[in-house]
Amino acid sequence: EVQLQASGGGLVQAGGSLRLSCAASGFTFDDYAIGWFRQAPGKEREGVARVVSGASTEYADPVKGRFTISRDYAKNTVDLQMNRLKPEDTAVYYCHGDFYVTGWTRVANVWGQGTQVTVSS
Repeated sequence: EVQLQASGGGLVQAGGSLRLSCAASGFTFDDYAIGWFRQAPGKEREGVARVVSGASTEYADPVKGRFTISRDYAKNTVDLQMNRLKPEDTAVYYCHGDFYVTGWTRVANVWGQGTQVTVSS
């Protein structure tokens, strides 16, 4: 089965940067949709960014212009570069992936374990 491993979280000062990574393994696929989500204490889980094979990336309004989602083909990861971090970005960040074979037949729908991002004022 597909497995996703999220990493890269930590404690950073406001205005700083972090790079999260979502590593995928244990599968064979042709297409994918991978997104980053976050959940802060007392708040609903929200989508942050997503990338779909063969399509443009998408971002939630609060992170537009600050976060960049990208694929690292050599490492088989989807990364989230987070710049100019704000205290309101503090949350547990999760990656989620949908994986497809030829004909966009979905073969896996997987959540990673989450990684804590804390931004201090």
